[in-house]
Amino acid sequence: MSMACQKCRQQLPHCECGNSDRSLPVQEHDRFSSKMRRFRDKFRRKNSLSRSLSTSPRLSLIFTKPPPSGKRALLCGVTYKKEKFRLRGTLHDVNSMRNMLVQKFSFSDDSILILAEEEAYKPPTRRNILEAFKWLMADLKSGDSLVFYFSGHGLRQPDFNDDELDGFDETICPLDFRTKGMIIDNAINDILVKPLIPGVTLHAIIDSCHSGTVLDLPWVYKEKKWADNRPPSGTNKGTSGGRAIGFSACRDYQLAADTSAFSAEKTMMGAMSHTFIKALSENPNITYQGLLDYMHEEIEKVNKARCPLLKVFQRKIDQEPVLSSSEKFDTNIKFKL
Repeated sequence: MSMACQKCRQQLPHCECGNSDRSLPVQEHDRFSSKMRRFRDKFRRKNSLSRSLSTSPRLSLIFTKPPPSGKRALLCGVTYKKEKFRLRGTLHDVNSMRNMLVQKFSFSDDSILILAEEEAYKPPTRRNILEAFKWLMADLKSGDSLVFYFSGHGLRQPDFNDDELDGFDETICPLDFRTKGMIIDNAINDILVKPLIPGVTLHAIIDSCHSGTVLDLPWVYKEKKWADNRPPSGTNKGTSGGRAIGFSACRDYQLAADTSAFSAEKTMMGAMSHTFIKALSENPNITYQGLLDYMHEEIEKVNKARCPLLKVFQRKIDQEPVLSSSEKFDTNIKFKL
């Protein structure tokens, strides 16, 4: 059975058995010619250098050193480079989000942890994302402002715990989700939402398909009013006194777009990520309501600007950004991190 994540319009399986990397054994002969020996030594030095880069102190210690107090952010961009369902805008999205946090909201470089498929970063595998969650949530103190950003694939699966109004759990897909599994909304709520103590605020920005309630927060903003999203089972999905606020790319039943429609240079990017960052960059005093309205309007502008003769080839961006929260609040207050 497979499900479609139409951020790239490909069929994605829930799981896949077997080894993802089939390597052949390397045989060494007892004797090498001098030329072969030089080649071997050069090859080993090259591999040794590559391993030293991938396990440099900055990377290996980044999860173990204490996170800075105050503001800190975890940014995950999953490209799935070696897969047919590769996304082309996620690295751009992560860099844009990082620049906005530094320039507009005074986050320091050492307060931002990035997982991406580039040599400078740890890859966004399931294990690394869960370890990075621990880094983000460590040693919480009143006044801390946390950000979790994810740009990648999202799926949904049947809920068997009676804690979803629509009967489905939402998930995010790490780089190795086909072999190691997805990260389900219940786990995200347990790790990122429930531990929030009084005075601590988490903003989660999730740019993936089916992401509307991926934090399982009790309240969802619909038609300019808060709707009850508490689970039928009665399970507590709230915080420990803090506040969690989620911005998602689309409703749980919708698909998020990876598109070049917003760029004159045809740069690929997430529609939600682009409109979110643009809104905050152009409007420093924007409110939560204003942010939602701006994102919706920008998406509609792009849809209306499609050439009538090319609409068959220019896919409509059919997604509605979602705001959710651990508690109801006045959305006309200024957005702040």
